[in-house]
Amino acid sequence: MYHLTQNNSPLVQKCHLSWYVINLYLQHSIDACILGRRLLRGTSGSDLDLYTLRPKPEVIFFDCDDCLYFDNWKTAGHLTRKIEEHCQTKFGLEEGYAYKLYKEHGTALRGLIAEGYLSRDCSKSMDGFLETVHDLPIHELLSPDEQLRGMISKIDPSIRKFVFTASVRHHAERCLDALGISDLFDDIIDVKDCRFETKHSESSFHIAMKKAGVNNPESCIFVDDSVTNISAGRNVGWRCILVGKVSRDCGKKVTTEHAEHEIDCIHQLPHVLPEIFLPT
Repeated sequence: MYHLTQNNSPLVQKCHLSWYVINLYLQHSIDACILGRRLLRGTSGSDLDLYTLRPKPEVIFFDCDDCLYFDNWKTAGHLTRKIEEHCQTKFGLEEGYAYKLYKEHGTALRGLIAEGYLSRDCSKSMDGFLETVHDLPIHELLSPDEQLRGMISKIDPSIRKFVFTASVRHHAERCLDALGISDLFDDIIDVKDCRFETKHSESSFHIAMKKAGVNNPESCIFVDDSVTNISAGRNVGWRCILVGKVSRDCGKKVTTEHAEHEIDCIHQLPHVLPEIFLPT
């Protein structure tokens, strides 16, 4: 939030106040004209009870799978089958149990840790699991997305861009390479960085902020396809955008009160957050 400097001269104070009022007016004008924008309670810059100037976005965090791309869950299906196969052959689990762990814990990996099949302290077994299940033919599943590349390229260059994924770095790198956008991001924050916690856990968001070198959660924008992840991000104070409005499991509509916006696909981001893009 913008604060007036107490020790400046009256003229400087007046200039600061004028700057604040003008920018508050511009922010309100954008908020008012964007259909569906939710100004949610709980943060100083978007509180319905006290409308104030939001901090300028410093960082935007993009989820990778089913967010930066959507392939009708084909990649997700390959990953699910690989995890299922690994859990049956290595851990002797019954068919469908891996998916049960995923539903209960946010990722099958987190469930396997919780039930003692994997240990954070055994890097060999953890790396073996992650390497095996992410050994996917990504370049056969994904292809360059020029529209996506153009969109990301038009984001204000002062806003740093990170991939924030529950998978591993090498999987995200292959996805970005296949999409033709690997050079557009500052870095990747993966499940290892987050100590194998999921984005259901608020601790992962604090780790992501530390990795990105940002202190104010209200200056973070988060784009993800999981309503649970969106809720956790919102609880930390991030501005959240839900990507994808149809459930993979049942085909029903997906919605969440914790998202500032809900969009069908990542390409619609400029329509709901025009203020983070360079003017055309």
